Amino acid sequence: MPTSVHIPRTFTHLPISRPTTPLLDKVSLPKDLKTLSTDELCQLSDELREYLLYSVGQSGGHFGANLGVVELTVALHVSYDTPYDKLVWDVGHQAYAHKVLTGRRDELVRIRAKGGLTAFPERGESEYDTFGVGHSSTSISAGLGMSLASRIKGENRKVVAIIGDGAMTGGMAFEAMNDAVQQNADLTVVLNDNDMSISQAIGGFSRHLARLWQRGLAFDIDKHGNILMIKREISPDDRRVRHYIHMANGAKETLEKIPAKLGGNLAQNIGNLFGKNAPPMPLSDKIAEKVHDHIFPDNLFKAIGFTYLGPFDGHDLPKLLQVFERAKQLKGAVLIHVHTVKGKGFLPAEADPITYHAIGKLPKNEPPKTDKTDPASKPQKYSDVFGDWLMDKGQDPHMVAITPAMSEGSGMVAFAKAYPDKFFDVAIAEQHAVTLAGGMATGGLKPVVAIYSTFLQRGYDQLIHDIALQNLDVTFAIDRAGLVGEDGATHAGVFDLAYLRCVPNVVIAAPSDEHECYHLLSACYAYQGTSAIRYPRGVGVGRQIIKDIDESFAIGRARVVWQSDGFIAKDKKASDKKIAMLAFGTRLHDALSASQTFAQTTDTPMTVVDMRWVKPLDNELIDELIGQGVTHFITVEEHQRMGGAGSAVGEYLASVGYGGSLVQIGIDDVFVAHGSHEEQLAQCRLDGTGILEWLNKPKR
Repeated sequence: MPTSVHIPRTFTHLPISRPTTPLLDKVSLPKDLKTLSTDELCQLSDELREYLLYSVGQSGGHFGANLGVVELTVALHVSYDTPYDKLVWDVGHQAYAHKVLTGRRDELVRIRAKGGLTAFPERGESEYDTFGVGHSSTSISAGLGMSLASRIKGENRKVVAIIGDGAMTGGMAFEAMNDAVQQNADLTVVLNDNDMSISQAIGGFSRHLARLWQRGLAFDIDKHGNILMIKREISPDDRRVRHYIHMANGAKETLEKIPAKLGGNLAQNIGNLFGKNAPPMPLSDKIAEKVHDHIFPDNLFKAIGFTYLGPFDGHDLPKLLQVFERAKQLKGAVLIHVHTVKGKGFLPAEADPITYHAIGKLPKNEPPKTDKTDPASKPQKYSDVFGDWLMDKGQDPHMVAITPAMSEGSGMVAFAKAYPDKFFDVAIAEQHAVTLAGGMATGGLKPVVAIYSTFLQRGYDQLIHDIALQNLDVTFAIDRAGLVGEDGATHAGVFDLAYLRCVPNVVIAAPSDEHECYHLLSACYAYQGTSAIRYPRGVGVGRQIIKDIDESFAIGRARVVWQSDGFIAKDKKASDKKIAMLAFGTRLHDALSASQTFAQTTDTPMTVVDMRWVKPLDNELIDELIGQGVTHFITVEEHQRMGGAGSAVGEYLASVGYGGSLVQIGIDDVFVAHGSHEEQLAQCRLDGTGILEWLNKPKR
C-alpha cells in the first residue's frame, strides 16, 4: 500500500464528450473493485470524478456533494461486502458515484429525466440502495433499524450510515445516535464533514467540528483494532482554514478579508492578516501525549458513547481503506469523522460550492439565440417575488425571518445582508424553526418562516401544537408547492393543502401569479394569526407586480376572471349545462385557456374563478354561482385530489345540499415520478391539454 497521500486530479471545465475511463469501464458492480490494487483504485477515483463531471454536464443535477465523496464511495464499496453489508446514504445528494459503481454507470447521463434514474437512492431502483431518501437526517435511524434487524435475525451484516455535517444538525440524527448507544448496536456512522449543507454550515455543531479539525490531532486505529492518538499535519493549503478561523475564533471581519478560494500562498496570507494571532499549528508530540485526555473530553461523539475515529482526510483513499478495514473489527457504535471538500477536483466548484450545489445541463452545440427581451419584462421566480416582498417589509420593527438552511433557495440573501439581526438561519432543523417562530411570536414579533412545502411536513406537529393551537401570529411562506420536476416525489409539495386546511386557526392562500403572490403575502402577514401562502418553484407568468394598488386581497375572497357570453342570461333553463371552473393557484392560466376553448367549441356557458384562498373558501361566491344555475363545478389544483382544495369545495357543496356535479382535477393517489415539470403536469392532466380533456369527457 502506498505511503503517500493520494492527490486527486483537478479539472477546470466540464467534458463535452465522454472521457476515456479504462479502469472504470471494467467495474460493473462493487465486487470488481476488490480485484484492483490501491494504486489502481486511486486512478479509478480520478476516472470516476471525470466521468461524473461529464455525466452531470449532460443531465444536470446535484454536483458539488457528489464530487466530494468519490474517494469515500470507492473506499466504502471496497471495504464492505455490499449489498449484503448495508450502506445508508443520507439525503442522497452525494449518491451519484454510488450509482455508477453499482451497475448504473451508463444510465447516469439520464438521471432525473423522465424514465431515467432517480435523483436520490431508491430501493426499487437497485438492491444497493438500501433506503429511499431525499430529506436529511434519516440515515442513522434507518441504519440503526437495519442493524437491530440483523441482530434479531442472527445475521452478521455490517451497517454504515453516511451523513453530512449539514444533515447532522437535524435533531433526528441526534435522537438516533442516542438510541444507538442505548441499544449497544453495531453501527458505523461516517460523518462527511465538508462545512456545507447547501449553504455554508453554521451553528454550534459546525463550530465543534471545526475545533476538532483545528487541533491537529486525530484518533486512529492500529491493525489490531486498538485506538491511538496521532499528530495530524494541517496543510497550509487546507481550505478548511477559512472556515475554522471563522467558527473557532468568530473573526467575522477577518473572514471577509480572506478570498473565497484559497491558494498556495495561504500560509503567508494568514500570517499577514493575523500576525502573532495566526491559526494554531499542530501541537508537538510531547504536548499531544500529555494533554489529549484534557483536550478531547468535550468531543461530542465520545461524550455520548460512540467510539470516535478521526478526523481524516476524506480524499486520502489509501488512508480511508486502512481505516474502514480496521474499523470493521470494532463492536458497538462507531463514528468515523472525515473531512471532504464539496466540489473536490473541479476548481470552480471548490471556489463556489453554493452555486455548484446543483447545475443545469450543458447547452447543446447550437448557434446562440439572440434574446431581445427586456430583462425587466422577463418573468420573476416566485422565490424572488418573496425576496422582494421581504425586503419591502424589512423596516417593520416586528418583522423577523426564519429559514431552515434554505436562504438562497427561498430568495432571502438580500434580506439576510440588509437585516442580519432579523434573519435566522437555523440550519437543517425544521421542527426547531417552527417552534422558534412560535416563541418569537409570544414575544411580540411577527415571524415569517420561509420553508419548502416538502420540508414543512417535517415540522407538522410543531405547526399544530406550538403555533396553531395557540393561534400565534406566524406567517408561513411555503415555496416549492406542487410538482417540482426532476427532484421527483421526495421533494414534491403536493400534500400541504390537505395537512394544513384540517388544522384550526390556519388561513391558506394560493396565488395564481407573481402579482397575487406579492399581495397575498401582505394579506397573510397582516392577518393576526397563523397564515400560510403556497407558491411554486420556478418563474411566474410574467405579470407585473403593482405594489401600490387599491385592489382588495381580503381574507377568503375570490375573483371571477372570465365568463362566457350568456353565462348569467335569465332565459337559461336550470337543466341546461352550466360550468364553473374554480382554479386554485397557478393552474388558473391553463384552466382559463381550456375553458375558453371549450366554451367556444361547445357553446357551453362557463365561468372561471381565481379562488385565491383555500381556507377560508369564498362560500358567498359559490352560493352566488349556484344561484346562477351552475350545474357542474370543476376544481383545479396542483395538489393531491384527496383532501385538497377540491375536497374543501365538495364538503361545502354537500353541506348546502347541492344536487349538481363536482369534478376535482388534481393529482391521483400516487407519487409522481421525476421528469420535467411540463412532463409531470401532462402526466397528471393538469396542463391546458389535460384540463380540456377533462372538460370534453362524456357523461359529465
